[in-house]
Amino acid sequence: MSLISVIMPYRQKREYVDKAIKSVLRQTYKKFELIIIFDDEKKDDLNFIKLITKNKKKIKIIINKKNIGAGASRNKGINKAKGKYIAFIDSDDFWKPNKLQQQFEFIKSNKYKFIFSSYLIKNDNKIKIRYAKKKLNYNDLLKSCDIGLSTVMLEKRIIPKNIFPILKTKEDYVAWLKILRKKVIAHGQKDVFVIWNKTKNSLSNSIIRKLIDAFNVYYSYEKLPLMISLIFVFRLSLNYLIKNLK
Repeated sequence: MSLISVIMPYRQKREYVDKAIKSVLRQTYKKFELIIIFDDEKKDDLNFIKLITKNKKKIKIIINKKNIGAGASRNKGINKAKGKYIAFIDSDDFWKPNKLQQQFEFIKSNKYKFIFSSYLIKNDNKIKIRYAKKKLNYNDLLKSCDIGLSTVMLEKRIIPKNIFPILKTKEDYVAWLKILRKKVIAHGQKDVFVIWNKTKNSLSNSIIRKLIDAFNVYYSYEKLPLMISLIFVFRLSLNYLIKNLK
């Protein structure tokens, strides 16, 4: 069995974080470490995190001196990780108990480097499932971001330094594109291992913010020409609308 390092940034998710942490600790696969990067100005939340993780030897807490954002916090977590594999979970998402076990068997038996899975989206009283595609290459991913962050497991050795950029949203999209640009294929599992809570105060709910960051993905990070970047933003937005109408 290989060690899996689980990376969780935290900021203003007190309502959900206890359940998120417990969903990791209840995994049937036991050889893991959970690295929580505390990125919140509210020190009472820090005391709460310390309280609910007290005496949990698998958990390490990194405390940021100031708010640096989820992407940069994940970078810090990756740098401290000791595992052969890295998995991510946001502090308002939940894992099913067999998530790490099933994904470890899938990635190891197939000798894959990067895997992801289907996930359930919970938005107030509405529930839908976003099914993972069988595999994605760089050109596939350029058209549509079809990888849920909390579903990912990948080999640490393929992760570039400071892979997550300083963006409010879509920082994970840039990260996956960086990896797939190196001819890595992302392989999907149809199984649903993750419940994603689409909370009202989530940055991912801001349409304008997402459009701005999407343009930055293509123009600033992928270095595409201006008009091509605008076309890709339009296509990304269209694919997003189609997925949400299903």
